[in-house]
Amino acid sequence: MRALLAGRRPGSAAGAGLTGTARRIVRLNYGFQLLFNLLWWMPVFYAYQRQAGLSDGQIFGIQSIYYVAFCLFEIPTGLIADRIGARNCLRAGAVVMTAANLAPVFSASYTGFLVHFLAIAVGRSLTSGAASAYLYDGLRAEKCGEHYLKAEGTARALGLAAKVVCWPLVGPLMAVAHAAPYVLSAASAAGSLVCAVALPRIAGPDHRAVDANGGRRGGAFLRDAGAALRCVAASPWLALVMVQGVAIFTLSRICQVNLFQPILLDHGIGEASSGGVLAAMTVAEAVGSARPQWLGRRLPPVAWVSILSVALAGTLAAMTFGGAWTVIALLCLFAVATGFAYPVQRKLVNDAMPAHAPRATLLSVESIVDRAVCALAAVAAGAYLSAGRLDELLWHSALATAALLGAFQLLLRSGVVKRDRAGGGRPAARPLDAAGARSR
Repeated sequence: MRALLAGRRPGSAAGAGLTGTARRIVRLNYGFQLLFNLLWWMPVFYAYQRQAGLSDGQIFGIQSIYYVAFCLFEIPTGLIADRIGARNCLRAGAVVMTAANLAPVFSASYTGFLVHFLAIAVGRSLTSGAASAYLYDGLRAEKCGEHYLKAEGTARALGLAAKVVCWPLVGPLMAVAHAAPYVLSAASAAGSLVCAVALPRIAGPDHRAVDANGGRRGGAFLRDAGAALRCVAASPWLALVMVQGVAIFTLSRICQVNLFQPILLDHGIGEASSGGVLAAMTVAEAVGSARPQWLGRRLPPVAWVSILSVALAGTLAAMTFGGAWTVIALLCLFAVATGFAYPVQRKLVNDAMPAHAPRATLLSVESIVDRAVCALAAVAAGAYLSAGRLDELLWHSALATAALLGAFQLLLRSGVVKRDRAGGGRPAARPLDAAGARSR
């Protein structure tokens, strides 16, 4: 267990090389990711808003606004993270998320839920690139960069495991206090702030000093933005890897958040069972996130991401054929594929970046692309559901994913886009080794 919390395999040579600071970074990252993302209201927010009098159009309209707002907020927050330091951005994000989760408690109305999701967009945009950038740069500064993939995957797995324990309790807790899911989410976000405050100060990727406030000396917002855009323009491989991740993010987000309850209700699975089903999915995703090395070494990571994206699309389409238990099994299979894909895709993007690039800003660029597509998908999902065309929505989502990945593979195989070497000098597309890092 201590080896797991330290982000290493027992008995591995690499694990023995973790420094004390690296262990502290990994453990506090686990705590932050677990608590920040522990949204108790997730299994019931659709039904909660329906009970508050919102229509499907209003609910999905808020989701679309959320994704657009997320895109807009990602532009300045990524720059802020590279300017003032990722650690300070994590602290700010935790404060905003705490306040955001309290908004529906004081106003369970369209306005209250809109404010709630807009504030969540601010909080998550502050941390979306900063959390990964802090972990990646912190481990590299401690000469423990080979632990990044394992640490990223395990952090996600532990957060998912916490949801398994908590989400089935949402129903009984709501019977005692209707607003309990939002109050508990705010308390969890406050706990993530404690972890963010305890994070150690680190050197940047080019070993520039980080001042006492966590901000880097030198550099301006516009200069960092220009540097990020130049990195993307100069590296078609980086741009292509970012675009490939759109399929995973959009499918997982739309299915697990926006369509989860409508899919269950369409197959006769009531609201009382939604927490248990989501817990089962979370167990499946946690297993995949904790063990990306199970994918093996026969294929490079970029190929695995494409295969897993196709698996997600096929699973969605298959849900149109089965009954209740078949759909639950397919949702769990969907979750396993998502768990495998996320840490591999995240490492692909990080490895494709130049060593001295503004990492948090570039990760925000990736997030902007992902959520811009999600904004369009949320609007489409609302229109399909309002027309009673859920099955068509699932099929069309699968076909769109297949078209995107087909174009990606054509570009890759045509030789038009060359695979860059990673910022650390390693090829960006070698297989995963047994510890989850790329083979040398």
